[in-house]
Amino acid sequence: MNILFIMYDQLRFDYLSCAGHPHLHTPNFDRVAAMGVRFTNAYVQSPICGASRMSFYTGRYVSSHGAAWNGFPLRVGEHTLGDHLRDTGMDCWLIGKTHMKADKEGMKRLGLAPDSVIGARQVECGFDVWIRDDGLWGSGPDGFYDEKRSPYNEYLKSKGYEGQNPWADFANAGINEDGNIASGWMFANADKPANIREKDSETPWLTARTVDFIEAQSGPWCAHVSYIKPHWPYIVPAPYHDMYGLNHVPAASRHEVERDDPHPVYAAYMENRISSAFQRDDVRQKVIPAYMGLIKQCDDQLGVLLDHLEKTGRLKDTMIVLTSDHGDYLGDHWLGEKDLFHDPSVKIPMIVYDPRPEADGTRGTTCDALVESIDLAPTFVEAAGGKVPDHILEGRSLLPWLHGEKPEWREFAVSEFDFSPTPQAVKLGLEPRDCRLFMVFDGRYKLMHAEGGFRPMLFDLKHDPDEFHDLAKETGHRAEIDRLYAMLAEWGRRCAQRVTRSDDDIKGMRGRSIRKGILPFLVDGSEVPDELTEHYRGPAPQKHTGG
Repeated sequence: MNILFIMYDQLRFDYLSCAGHPHLHTPNFDRVAAMGVRFTNAYVQSPICGASRMSFYTGRYVSSHGAAWNGFPLRVGEHTLGDHLRDTGMDCWLIGKTHMKADKEGMKRLGLAPDSVIGARQVECGFDVWIRDDGLWGSGPDGFYDEKRSPYNEYLKSKGYEGQNPWADFANAGINEDGNIASGWMFANADKPANIREKDSETPWLTARTVDFIEAQSGPWCAHVSYIKPHWPYIVPAPYHDMYGLNHVPAASRHEVERDDPHPVYAAYMENRISSAFQRDDVRQKVIPAYMGLIKQCDDQLGVLLDHLEKTGRLKDTMIVLTSDHGDYLGDHWLGEKDLFHDPSVKIPMIVYDPRPEADGTRGTTCDALVESIDLAPTFVEAAGGKVPDHILEGRSLLPWLHGEKPEWREFAVSEFDFSPTPQAVKLGLEPRDCRLFMVFDGRYKLMHAEGGFRPMLFDLKHDPDEFHDLAKETGHRAEIDRLYAMLAEWGRRCAQRVTRSDDDIKGMRGRSIRKGILPFLVDGSEVPDELTEHYRGPAPQKHTGG
């Protein structure tokens, strides 16, 4: 079996028609949902690109792998999805984005050359690379944001798009009334069509590379197809730029009570530049139709992939996973972007199609179990025929749910966020080690803990599904706060760093030394079977006592 692991960047869980969106029709996402299972309570391990992706790729919590923010390197030696799948005989390839930052100091210390097979895989988060393009090719006075070469930019140049950075000048910019560049970095331009032929824009380009990859394969493969969209810049080519209008923009899900004595970290985020922009109705009215257009384009391109798999007969032997690395506030809760733990940010779409007969009974169903992004890695290992190394992978395989079983499951989900590099950390006067947030969610109550001496936040999603009312502001909720803190403490005591010995290894070690003659603390030898002391009994071969 093959695995097509598709990730969309910054795709909200509720911006799909199969998830109930009233205006955005996504027939191809719905098509996969009808073939498989849609998990309705899936949460990322961190609501920011880099840290979230490192959890997807390692199957480990952020505090276990340590790459807690964009640009924080994943340390050399961390086991990744590619390592686990190659042990089963399955290749593991990257097509698109990872946000991986290499641990160059660690590689130098260990003498790993980046152009060796092992070194290249360390640099690329354990993947073999078909094509990598992280999709943010901004440039400014100090050069490019991403120091690597952009394959997509090179493609655009080959198609006649002129300039040093056609990603910025064409794919993510329109043209204003004066004939000048209308950059997608400015929200005011979000309603303009990107100045690019639709077939040359980022999402179709990566789809074409994926088809090329599939056509070239013979053995079993896992392909991580990682689209940059619908991540900002919020601008999309025609005809997607005007498919949606003001009548499709929902009212922001926010309440004045949220601004009344807010948690200090929350307050700092509500006051930043991104949130200030998304608190404006004119910004939302331009951005959200463009965001929807980007998603519609993603859905159409998903249809291209599904049709290709069906036409070539590969649909019957390819597992398909559709998900995202985090959501997008879009003005909800007075916020923009992601970062905090309200559902628009931390909850993600997750749809899994297993082509095997064992999954026939669950096709077209939903599952409301608390699922974490780290569950995909063990799912893939088990689907590939391997044994899940649960002393390394901290997630749990989803195959039992896909095959109609009711496994014993987690009682709570955890997410983490390290905001130490941000202006909010400076504003709050915090040292980096205190800029850490934790979410514990038991399916009803959601707790946010902040290091640095702050009070927690608490929401009851049963009675307050919009997460407006922070119950930690009030008295009378101590029992729930204490219960959720006990869950966080239980999670904090997990066995996370003993990755070189599995439980089976340890059980096999028990008694091994005594059978190899290490017999400390015996009084006269009668405490153990005779066979264990056989080499230490009998006549002395020589006598050297007495001088």
